[in-house]
Amino acid sequence: MKRSRPTHVGLAVFSFGFRPLFLLAAVFAALSIALWLPEFEGEISIPTAFAPVAWHAHEMLYGYLCAAISGFLLTAIPNWTGRLPFQGRPLAFLVGLWLAGRVAVATSAYIGWVFALLIDCGFLLLLVAVTAREVLAGRNFKNLKVVALVSVLLIGNLTFHLEAHWTGNVEYGIRIGLAGVMLLVMVIGGRIIPSFTRNWLARQTEGRMPVAFNRFDVAAIAISALALLAWMVSPIASATSLLLLAAGLVQLARLARWAGERTWRDRLVLVLHVAYLFVPAGFLLLAASDRFGIPPSAGIHAWTVGAMATLTLAVMTRATLGHTGRPLSAGRATQFIYGSIVAAALLRIAAALDVVQSNLLLHFSALAWLLAFAVFAAAYGPMLLQRKVI
Repeated sequence: MKRSRPTHVGLAVFSFGFRPLFLLAAVFAALSIALWLPEFEGEISIPTAFAPVAWHAHEMLYGYLCAAISGFLLTAIPNWTGRLPFQGRPLAFLVGLWLAGRVAVATSAYIGWVFALLIDCGFLLLLVAVTAREVLAGRNFKNLKVVALVSVLLIGNLTFHLEAHWTGNVEYGIRIGLAGVMLLVMVIGGRIIPSFTRNWLARQTEGRMPVAFNRFDVAAIAISALALLAWMVSPIASATSLLLLAAGLVQLARLARWAGERTWRDRLVLVLHVAYLFVPAGFLLLAASDRFGIPPSAGIHAWTVGAMATLTLAVMTRATLGHTGRPLSAGRATQFIYGSIVAAALLRIAAALDVVQSNLLLHFSALAWLLAFAVFAAAYGPMLLQRKVI
């Protein structure tokens, strides 16, 4: 039996996890990219113990993405379990810990790598503890797999810090984090995309509907998980390329089963399908990197900018509208956000493929990224800070 949910009497921003974490994720995503290119080109210096490229990779994976993921989970879990939302002072503490992690990583050259590790990993450790407690207390055991995948992010973050200090090479920390987020995208995306699509199509004219989750989806996720595991361990092996190819094909087939071609009139739904298209694209580009000499960064950025950033913005806009009592409709600002982030993804992939124009394409991609997240913060920030519209 679901417990009643009393009205939150504190600051509205701490009434639900999505409010502070979505807003901070967007602001930080824009700010970190605004700092990243000048740092990469030697124009500024961030006092971090990480190398510039390592800092960029870490803050995208374990900074921005973890904030967006945690905002979604802390909002979705009460719906899964029927328990009260994680809110108020405990939520404020968690948010503060995330912020402290960003400061600690950025100043780790001064405060020391151990201190930075403890603060930064403390956020994910607390998130794992909170999500595990809520799922277990609500006896919602089927979602323990989500807790397990968040634990993978914690392991990846810890690995990243240790690698950066002891070897200076953070490849395993990056690949573990990417694999963990990609599995979350495939598990959660495979749940919400066909569901939202079915709900919208049910109000339209008769036609093809998304195929319900079945053994094919289980097999597709299993093959993809195996491919990701092989890629984590040995990214350039021939067997890994074959597994990545198989994963790309089954994920493409999985997406085709969700009737995305019928959603073009509802941008809130259409963007979910567009975002998921970058999942098989990333697998296929990485598979081609061994045989055709395509830079691995093309596939990696198809995942990070294409699948992860586009899907998080799609979820952030939709969840904000729904949970603040506004109509589920993509206005001009929302459509601009979607167009900008997809452009950023395509330009970033092109920058990896075109050596001659790489620098120019990289800057255009960064600009499109900045615009997407800046417009989200400007358009959705007031909604996230104010109380729900009645």
